[in-house]
Amino acid sequence: MGSVIILLIAGWYGYQEFIKKPNERKANEAIFAAESLFDKMASSSGFNKDSSIIVLNGNKETDVIGVLKVAKDYGGTKAGNRADFIAGATYLHLKEFPKAIQFLKDFDADGAHQVQSKAYLMIGHAYAEQNKTGDALNYYKKAASLNKKDEATTADAILLAASYADATDQKKEAIELYRRLKEDYPAYLTVKSGDVDKYLARLGVFK
Repeated sequence: MGSVIILLIAGWYGYQEFIKKPNERKANEAIFAAESLFDKMASSSGFNKDSSIIVLNGNKETDVIGVLKVAKDYGGTKAGNRADFIAGATYLHLKEFPKAIQFLKDFDADGAHQVQSKAYLMIGHAYAEQNKTGDALNYYKKAASLNKKDEATTADAILLAASYADATDQKKEAIELYRRLKEDYPAYLTVKSGDVDKYLARLGVFK
């Protein structure tokens, strides 16, 4: 029995050291240029079509490997997972909504609630752009339900979900979400200002 355990441990160690770690390193090297370009667009310069296509497909002349290839070749790595997020976000900006949904659903934030919330919100946006209101609201609500303690991110997501439900005549859902925002986050600016009460009153709900 002891020798079996030793063999299992040795096999696990060998996998970690000789397969997983080298793959992670190669994946990080592969995604670096495309990820840097994506980060630059996301933080300052905005998404333009030419740069977005480079992020997705790469550019041999500038030695950029596209995130689509990274996601395909290194799917089991952290970099491959990030490639799914980047591809989904980029497709969303290119208005290729089914592809955006596909890649964002493949992404797993592994407990990073704020990042997962962003992914869910983007999926919601992609569905909303296709007038799939039920699916859109479902993902907005998912984003609003990840981490109650993260007041800023969660309250923002609840307000977005409530506003979307309100705008798409999903009255019952809108009321529930506005009430949840008011009860769970009384210090939230939109609640303190009285705007949520106005939205509820418009829906026939008064104090």
